[in-house]
Amino acid sequence: MFLENVGIDALDPRRLGRFWEELLGCEQLTDEPGIYETRLAIEGGPTLDLCFPLVESPSQLEPRLHVDLLGGPAQSDVVERALDLGARHLDIGQRDVPWVVLADPEGNPFCVMEERGAYTGTGPIAALVLESADPDRDAALWAAISGWTDAPGVAPRTLRHPSRLGPLVELTPERSGKADEKNRWHLDVRLEAGDDEDAAAALIAAHGGRELHPDWGDLPWRVYQDASGNELCVLPYRPE
Repeated sequence: MFLENVGIDALDPRRLGRFWEELLGCEQLTDEPGIYETRLAIEGGPTLDLCFPLVESPSQLEPRLHVDLLGGPAQSDVVERALDLGARHLDIGQRDVPWVVLADPEGNPFCVMEERGAYTGTGPIAALVLESADPDRDAALWAAISGWTDAPGVAPRTLRHPSRLGPLVELTPERSGKADEKNRWHLDVRLEAGDDEDAAAALIAAHGGRELHPDWGDLPWRVYQDASGNELCVLPYRPE
């Protein structure tokens, strides 16, 4: 298995997808009425697809997954570009911090970060920040299903692609327990040749996760939660 997608529920997939595509320098994959997809490829490192499915009513709860963008010496330039594309400044009570908090056109918060040594070679997304009730426990699951491994960072647990390039996955302590409502942002992994979907289900269960059976119609993938309640999808093997 490997980490493939960042899924972002959207009221207007094209508008939101194009915002992130322009901001991150991605390549468009799909532009259909119900979904917009764009690809972020890190040379020598991972490829991540940002998928924006249409939903009638995205969660309005504080997100448990968000992105931190690479800023550093270019922080002000990244902020200005985001604002020009339709972002806005956001006050979440951060007060005097060295990063800048913004919201995308649908109100999703993200940060443009200051200089940090751990962000060398990340590309435009410095980190995917995921809230966890137990970062050590959940890092073991995400490492097992993504193939990413421990890396230096500022979070209690940090994972990174084996190339040591591309964004970090930062497991941070949750601010409150997971509500009984789907996260607006989530991560997907995809099976590789020879992987068995039932073995994947057993692996997730062994790390405290559980399979969900949402009433979303006949899906080609299977839906789970990690032990902290964060949703993830396991996508079927797809021949190149």
